[in-house]
Amino acid sequence: MADNGTRLTEFILIGFQLQAELQLCLFFIFLAFYLITIVGNLGMIMLIQSDPRLQTPMYFFLSHLSFLDVCYSSVIVPQLLETLGSNKMVITYERCATQFFFFTLYASTECFLLAVMAYDRYVAVCNPLLYAMAMTPQTRLGLVAAAYSGAMVNTVVRTGCTFSISFCKSNQVDFFFCDLPPLLKLSCSETKLREQVIFLFAFLVITTSVSVILVSYLFIIWAILKIRTAGAKAKTFSTCASHMIAVALFFGTLIFMYLKGNMGKSLWQDKIVSVFYTVVIPMLNPMIYSLRNKEVKEALKKAFKRIKASQESKT
Repeated sequence: MADNGTRLTEFILIGFQLQAELQLCLFFIFLAFYLITIVGNLGMIMLIQSDPRLQTPMYFFLSHLSFLDVCYSSVIVPQLLETLGSNKMVITYERCATQFFFFTLYASTECFLLAVMAYDRYVAVCNPLLYAMAMTPQTRLGLVAAAYSGAMVNTVVRTGCTFSISFCKSNQVDFFFCDLPPLLKLSCSETKLREQVIFLFAFLVITTSVSVILVSYLFIIWAILKIRTAGAKAKTFSTCASHMIAVALFFGTLIFMYLKGNMGKSLWQDKIVSVFYTVVIPMLNPMIYSLRNKEVKEALKKAFKRIKASQESKT
């Protein structure tokens, strides 16, 4: 608890108040999910780097998506595992602010990167002859840098607005990490203006990204409809299907979480949604792209053959 005029130095995360057996069960479930996330995404990055057939713009952006999934999952899940496994619920003010900053940065960057990936698919499908000239290595790096830069602006504003609030009602955060809705509930100062600024920037990040994605896919769908043969249509659509699934999962949860009304009024609902996009989605993305992508599946088979041949040569 912090009184007026006293700077709060720590928070208590009380996101999962369950029986010991249930907490232990959740610990092992989330640990398994996290290990799969790390192995799957780092494996995707290594596969893309090692296979010459995957040295294309699409897989360049996919490797950055995998990197972001590792990062923003790692910002949240270790803290969650520590809380569930040892009942250590205390987090310092500085660590809370750092967690909030980096989670916002990686999540915002992923929004912009998914938009960049949609634009990449638009160029590949609608202007295939110009694709190599349009997506040069310099252009790819510029697009990724723009994604990080836009995310940084949102992150600085969001973090600054949130942690300039006076927290004096309590230091108990009814959540499993330092996120905006539960932190706002602890404020004893006027937050309406800050909430409006935060909402505006979240709205700009999400609507800008979604607009680029929707416009890109409208042009892609129109191009696919003009293809005469069913086989060619299916092949073209399959190159975009994985990205469309990833977009639907990620933006669906973000829009529900941050652009809904009555921010922070239904925290149990928010907890479930947050678990989905901090723990589940980063684990699913490598599976989505590997199971629905012919090039990735072939690269995986090739990698397993190399490993098997290497083991056989040692015996």
